[in-house]
Amino acid sequence: MVDCLRNDGVIVYPTDGVYAFGCSLHSPRAIERLKAIRGKKDTELTLMCEDLSRIADYARVDNPTFKLLKRNLPDAFTFVLKASSKVPDKVLERRKTIGVRIPDNAIPRAIIHELGVPLITASVKEEDDVVEYTTDPELIEEKWGSVVDLVVDGGYGSAVPTTLVDLTGDEPEVLREGAGELIF
Repeated sequence: MVDCLRNDGVIVYPTDGVYAFGCSLHSPRAIERLKAIRGKKDTELTLMCEDLSRIADYARVDNPTFKLLKRNLPDAFTFVLKASSKVPDKVLERRKTIGVRIPDNAIPRAIIHELGVPLITASVKEEDDVVEYTTDPELIEEKWGSVVDLVVDGGYGSAVPTTLVDLTGDEPEVLREGAGELIF
């Protein structure tokens, strides 16, 4: 699987929310494929990290932000942070922020650990609707198996999205309520 990702592959894998499309941060070709497969705008891609130590490599994290992240991760959160210059232009395009996640699921964390770099990711869903083929790996394989390189079966997934929190302002702002309950 990691060789697939290192060779411009796009996979579908389980998270602590719905299943997600993913590719290597270091693969511009795969990032373009992921965008095309998912029909994503550049503002909707997320950086999936293995642990807190990697977030600071790709986003600006001050002490209060780090403490908030440490209290809440790993879990079902996506935090919007100011991106650092290490995030490739293919990911950011014209924006200056990046969503970051550390899932509370061993499968993606093991993938990222073995790969050695974060994944660029986007949820398996359409028009912001969560339906059965976003949580059932067999249905995901039927729908998306011909356009991705690999579907990782991690069992039936959750239909509840992550809680989306913007940390770019003076105070944290919950943009979407989801599975994670923010601890201040």
